[in-house]
Amino acid sequence: MDSISAETIAGQRLMVGFDGTAFNDDLKLLIGTLRVGGLILFSRNIEEPEQIRQLCRDCQAYARQCGLPPLFVAIDQEGGQVARLKPPFTQFPGNPAMRAFDDAVHFARTTARELKDVGINMDMAPVLDIAPENINSIMAQRAFGGDPQWVTAMGTTVIDHLQQRGVMAVAKHFPGIGRTVLDSHLALPDLDVDMAALTDVDLVPFAAAIANNVAGIMLSHIRYTTIDSIWPASLSPSVTADLLRGQMGYRGVVMTDDLDMGAIKPGYDIETAIKRILLSDVDIALICHKGPDIEAAWQTIHGAIAEDAGLKEKAKQSLQRILELKKNYLSGPWLQRYGLTAA
Repeated sequence: MDSISAETIAGQRLMVGFDGTAFNDDLKLLIGTLRVGGLILFSRNIEEPEQIRQLCRDCQAYARQCGLPPLFVAIDQEGGQVARLKPPFTQFPGNPAMRAFDDAVHFARTTARELKDVGINMDMAPVLDIAPENINSIMAQRAFGGDPQWVTAMGTTVIDHLQQRGVMAVAKHFPGIGRTVLDSHLALPDLDVDMAALTDVDLVPFAAAIANNVAGIMLSHIRYTTIDSIWPASLSPSVTADLLRGQMGYRGVVMTDDLDMGAIKPGYDIETAIKRILLSDVDIALICHKGPDIEAAWQTIHGAIAEDAGLKEKAKQSLQRILELKKNYLSGPWLQRYGLTAA
């Protein structure tokens, strides 16, 4: 770990979006200069399967050429309302339409096969939010439902069948946004719910996901006022360091939701957000749109770990978690599938 440069440590803690459908100069900057650890694909990056396959292959090859670990290549493919891949990829009606375990198994097996075939190795799924039926939940059209046991059973089934087939699952949005009615894409919601209710309901699926070795957990941009009255979950040590890692014992990779969302902007500039992330034992900052915030985030991480011994130690711990996950999922056979060779 001591031999890894601060530049690489800073880059590996970023997962970023980009414009374009083919390898380009922007990707050369992101991978070669900023040394990012992951990319996330959106509809703007997608045309058809062979194009995606070539894009992923070229990005991985360039990372290897630059002496970097393999890239996380992620996508939101929940089915239903949130599915970036359109036909000819299999289309699913979404989590609320699932009525049996076989539905979850079929979704996960099919999705894993189709993602892996084009070089995508991480799915930002499943949604583990619990959407009560008596409110106009923002997650009503994306959640498995309002019963914690059902959400747990379906969510862990998706996790297991994605990961058994080599695609990393990311459970979201910790510690649960099903009770909210305000869209965090637009503004920062406050949620005033006591810890007993969170523990007995909202946290149940996440505890099961941890027990099932979920590859990653995504934090919400919700301010849970009984946990932290000042900071949203994605920027709060009370949520990640204390609750998720301390009390719930999660040792895997934790990432934010998109820092470009309205819950974070314009209330928190990128430097403030990144410094909070570094303090909170969050491993990966997700920035989904091209722009100056990506480089500013890299500079903030790089500067912080150069100047603060405590943050440098935390950064090494984060890097260790990231590299361990990459070692487990992005090993030689996976790379060789796409015409690359392992170290």
